[in-house]
Amino acid sequence: MARLETATRSTMRRARSRDLGRELQTTLSSSVALDGVGVHSGKPARILLHPADANTGLVFLRSDLAAEPVAPALWSRVVSTELCTTIGLDGRHAVATVEHALAALAGLGVDNALIEVDGPEIPVLDGSAAPFVAAIDEAGVATQAAGRRAIEILKAVRVERGNAFAELSPTDGDGLTLDVEIDFDHAAIGRQRRALRLDPATFRRELARARTFGFVGDIERLWRAGFALGASLENSIAISGAGVLNPEGLRFRDEFVRHKMLDAVGDLALAGAPIRGAFRSRCGGHALNHAVLQALFADRSAWR
Repeated sequence: MARLETATRSTMRRARSRDLGRELQTTLSSSVALDGVGVHSGKPARILLHPADANTGLVFLRSDLAAEPVAPALWSRVVSTELCTTIGLDGRHAVATVEHALAALAGLGVDNALIEVDGPEIPVLDGSAAPFVAAIDEAGVATQAAGRRAIEILKAVRVERGNAFAELSPTDGDGLTLDVEIDFDHAAIGRQRRALRLDPATFRRELARARTFGFVGDIERLWRAGFALGASLENSIAISGAGVLNPEGLRFRDEFVRHKMLDAVGDLALAGAPIRGAFRSRCGGHALNHAVLQALFADRSAWR
């Protein structure tokens, strides 16, 4: 508990977010568990989502380790963005593939939760955030007495890598808007772009069910590198030269860009509080999502 309290104080100091006053924080009404496999490790994995006190934020706990290290879900804790987002708990231990669980919590407006994992990776489940949404619905969401805090974007911050970019900029409305574009040299995907304003209903309807995807031609290289050892047609969209291999096909015509938006919601949750602003990316991913948060917090005049 002392470690959790320390993480809580760290979360609030680093976020330095603005109290919205009229909006109240939320947490889960009860605990809920999900079991599956890690998409990269291929090993059994279990996650438990627990209620947490107001001003705790989203916090990770590795229950399989003797020390049970705890760390807040913050951009400054990211230790890897290769194929997934990985949070470092201490100098030796981490939790990988955090983006789908974080997307579900942030997308449904859950401010405070303890995310307990029994190993180094969160289960991939069906490759989307839908099972996490169902678990949160099962647990229920409770309103807390403290006012919700948010990070307001005051000026545009942009990072570029080749023809790819990610940008955060001010917006006239409340909350977060997303405008994401992808462009793959494959007939099954091609160029896709989607824009929306994020709220719980929109997240459920437009993003939660969009699954992760990968190319069959890359699988042997990924296996040699220690990735995608748990990937299957049950948890990923598989793409070959002939097209989508999953017998059921796609859940959305543009499921690929929707999943990239889902990932962005999870990665941006690492700001430490909800963002009030506009997010735009082209050909982005976890690395650029993290880089734009780094750029934002490096410029104190860009946010409050």
